[in-house]
Amino acid sequence: MNLPLSPFSKPLLIAIITIAICTVSTGAKASNHHKKKKLASTRVSAPVPGPSYGQRADAMLAADDIAARRNLDPAWVRQIISEARYVPFIAKAVTPPPLGVAKNWQLYRSRFVEPMRIRAGVAFWQVHRDTLKRAEAETGVPAEIIVGIIGVETIYGQQTGNQRVLDALATLTFDFPASHPRAAERAVYFKGELEQFLSLTQRTGHDPLAVLGSYAGAMGLPQFMPSSWAKYAVDFDGDGTVDLFGSPADAIGSVANYFKAFGWQPDLATHFSVAFDAQKLDMATLMAPDILPTFTATSFQAKGAVLSGEALKHTGNLALIELQMGDAPPIYVAGTDNFYTITRYNWSSYYAMAVIELGQAVAAAVKK
Repeated sequence: MNLPLSPFSKPLLIAIITIAICTVSTGAKASNHHKKKKLASTRVSAPVPGPSYGQRADAMLAADDIAARRNLDPAWVRQIISEARYVPFIAKAVTPPPLGVAKNWQLYRSRFVEPMRIRAGVAFWQVHRDTLKRAEAETGVPAEIIVGIIGVETIYGQQTGNQRVLDALATLTFDFPASHPRAAERAVYFKGELEQFLSLTQRTGHDPLAVLGSYAGAMGLPQFMPSSWAKYAVDFDGDGTVDLFGSPADAIGSVANYFKAFGWQPDLATHFSVAFDAQKLDMATLMAPDILPTFTATSFQAKGAVLSGEALKHTGNLALIELQMGDAPPIYVAGTDNFYTITRYNWSSYYAMAVIELGQAVAAAVKK
């Protein structure tokens, strides 16, 4: 999901929540995706707890504001938002974990780079091999990165979410948890996504009450937020419709287009191995920029990072990426601008590494 939530918890929450509550596929299988195009799942979502927003004065004022900003019928926007309902578990899902909870890359990785997902990725690659080649040729984004994203997000369409997108976006707009350190900022973000969602369904003629997605309002095989659907989704199968639910080709092309828009550099590695010179190591300075590539190879090594092989030829910037391992010592890699580009899909180095390593595992299995 291309959504800047809690850097570590978002993909993990998606895995836990969807695996726990989704026992059947919420999207069409790859083999029959091309037969029926649709924006929303035909499955009827289960009733959700919590009151509707129809009696909330702030929600109705927001409806009028959205209508004015998006040139939508105010009565229609009020009607739709009045149908939205507060979902308690969504508010809980975006709440950061308590301080002191140790991150664990090995555990996180095991949820995504595992046999079931790899087998599904191989099947997806084999069916859509030509489309993946075309996307890579047109954008420079490797097939394995595209496959890694769709696999981490939805297991290639098997788990696209069973929550009404309207309820998710309304809950996070009007009742974003006040305990979150960036609550006000996040609520504004989700109001923008609610606006985009209503505009999207108005343009396409789809029922905003029927569209299903993630707990944060992400949709389709690649779990695009509404604003990303509007900006980056493409009609890659050429049928005149952008369909991230029913067209794997559109999903493949849209993921590639997203990364191209965020500066993907063809033929650039995502990361390099790194060691440390204890006598020169300035860990505080190396870690200060977080995942943003800031150091040249020369300045990186001057601070005590030790590079080798192809990394020594790298002419761009690098970031020191830390992956915590619970109670064990963390592991580190040197991330390039392409690593940073993957984190624009989800602001998490753990997520980016899971995408990279799942894609690599699937690519290796395809070649066998």
